[in-house]
Amino acid sequence: MRRNQTDAEKSLWAQLRDKQFYGMKFFRQYSVGPYILDFYCPTIKLAVELDGGQHNQSESKEYDETRSNFLKTKGIEVMRFWDNEVLLDMESVLTELSQKVPPERL
Repeated sequence: MRRNQTDAEKSLWAQLRDKQFYGMKFFRQYSVGPYILDFYCPTIKLAVELDGGQHNQSESKEYDETRSNFLKTKGIEVMRFWDNEVLLDMESVLTELSQKVPPERL
């Protein structure tokens, strides 16, 4: 686990923490099996991963795919966003995330 959040993680966490996002409880740096998720909402079994440029490398892509497949076997859906998306267009990121919120919470 990392102590220091990226700027993108700080920005998104400011929107998700303390049930600010439709009353949904999110955790930061949440452990599932051998993996640490950037953000996780157990209510809807949703992992939110923020990716920097290093995730464009082939080794990282393979790792991310293996990781996502493992989480899928646990019934966890993974949504990925680029750091730049979060930093430059938070509204679109939150809109996309809101599509996973159960209708009774909207």
